[in-house]
Amino acid sequence: MDQHFKDIPTTTLADVLGRAQVMDIGIRPLWPGAPRVAGPAFTVQCPPGDNLMLHAAIYRAEPGAVIVVESGDLDYALAGGNVCAVAQRRGVAAFVADGLIRDLGEVRELGFPVFARGVIPIPGAKQALGTHGAQVRCGGVSVAAGDIVVADDEGVVVVPAARRAEALAAARTKLAKEAAETLDDWEAAHHARIEKTLGELGFTG
Repeated sequence: MDQHFKDIPTTTLADVLGRAQVMDIGIRPLWPGAPRVAGPAFTVQCPPGDNLMLHAAIYRAEPGAVIVVESGDLDYALAGGNVCAVAQRRGVAAFVADGLIRDLGEVRELGFPVFARGVIPIPGAKQALGTHGAQVRCGGVSVAAGDIVVADDEGVVVVPAARRAEALAAARTKLAKEAAETLDDWEAAHHARIEKTLGELGFTG
């Protein structure tokens, strides 16, 4: 897990990186109270109806990795309780999947973080090859192996590996500025900015 990013909210990273690096609202934590996770992406592409490559990934991803899955469908589960349990035991930080899982009660009891589109009780097949380590698309965002994936209650943000240092520095600067600002300070600046914009747009109400 990337401890440098573990302490940075996705809201801050979204402000720093912009909309293009934020997964869509369908990729969400599947159980309440999941911890923030941050780690390098281990990318997986699964063909429609098949989950072989995700099941293989749990034995290949390094401890601390976030397994990011591009799924071919929303008709079959990519993983269930046992796969999540083994992934957790082997040190995988989380699954972020553009797809579905099953056995949500078991996964919640394990405390294994899964960010995905939902649940369905029927499993996929394990017969077709996809890819490991190739660029994938998850939640509308292109993810390359080694990009930093940060996920929490607010959503999922992808920090491109090439922008890691820049994003970390900008996020820390923003957090420090916010910590030094009182709510009164924020309100005064916000009120002035809103009224200025309204005036420029000709609003007189």
